[in-house]
Amino acid sequence: MAVSAPGRARVVLAKPGLDGHDRGVKVVGMALRDAGAEVVYLGLHVSPEQAVAAAVAEDADVIGLSVLSGVHLAVTEALVAECRRAGLDDVSVVVGGTIPPQDVPKLLGIGARAVYPVGTPLGDVVSGVLGIVDEKRGVS
Repeated sequence: MAVSAPGRARVVLAKPGLDGHDRGVKVVGMALRDAGAEVVYLGLHVSPEQAVAAAVAEDADVIGLSVLSGVHLAVTEALVAECRRAGLDDVSVVVGGTIPPQDVPKLLGIGARAVYPVGTPLGDVVSGVLGIVDEKRGVS
């Protein structure tokens, strides 16, 4: 498992749109905290603008979206565009949830740094997110 660089990894997690089930994102948040990350969970019905505002306020390294409602492409596109508008070029976007395999390359093409479909082992999500932060900070 990756270990965060000096200074804790800072991750903002959000449930966009009309998603109402958040058990999975809470489990991911707890696992990231257990691995040493600072996690801010924004809750349900978060807009891309709200997620980016929180990332700015929290000096986040990563914004994680948990999407179960099928709007993962549109929401990710809107979030990446909002990050660019806010000048957050160094904040990585990761997406998890019910993501059909054929949509993974589309999400990566939109600008998601990583995609974690339902069934991804929790350790892989944690090491992947912390690995993104380590890479950003130049830690090998």
